[in-house]
Amino acid sequence: MRSLSAKRALDLTGSVLLLLLFAPVLASVYAAVALTSPGGAIYRQPRAGLHGKPFHILKFRTMHIGAAAERVNLAALNESDGHLFKLRSDPRVTPVGRILRRLSLDELPQLFNVLRGEMSLVGPRPLVVEDSGYTGLARGRLTVRPGLTGLWQVNGRSELPWDEMVLLDLEYVDTHCLSVDLAILARTVPAVLTSRGAH
Repeated sequence: MRSLSAKRALDLTGSVLLLLLFAPVLASVYAAVALTSPGGAIYRQPRAGLHGKPFHILKFRTMHIGAAAERVNLAALNESDGHLFKLRSDPRVTPVGRILRRLSLDELPQLFNVLRGEMSLVGPRPLVVEDSGYTGLARGRLTVRPGLTGLWQVNGRSELPWDEMVLLDLEYVDTHCLSVDLAILARTVPAVLTSRGAH
């Protein structure tokens, strides 16, 4: 219980400080998305949270309107495995969206998810609801609150196969504590700055 309280305190303090620090960036990105493509600047999508409970994740929109409906036509081009859909040159991504993804700026609104208690700064990345009904070992990743960053974000991100991602998430579930979270947050900074594994 004490470790959970410490983790929540880190999440609250960290999300507030980061929102204040990145306020000018949030405003600039919001304007860039809104002014360069039709549609809202914020994208909301149902994701699987703690114990599989769905919540709406917040992201800056990086694709054109109607992109979700086009995914079925691109399924054969999927470059990932398991429950993830990854396409390096996804035609649905806008020019501004490509920059946001490369720099991970599209993820910044999730600090509000952390502030609301739907996510943590560190934890397994939340999958879309329709892709999260997996069984076996992978269900173990749902026993902790999903995170803005995690072990597989600092160990290759999109370059890792699904099975390896699951194992890293389960390693986090088994070993997570405040010091582990702080270490992952520290490793996230160079991973983001170098855009390693991001697309």
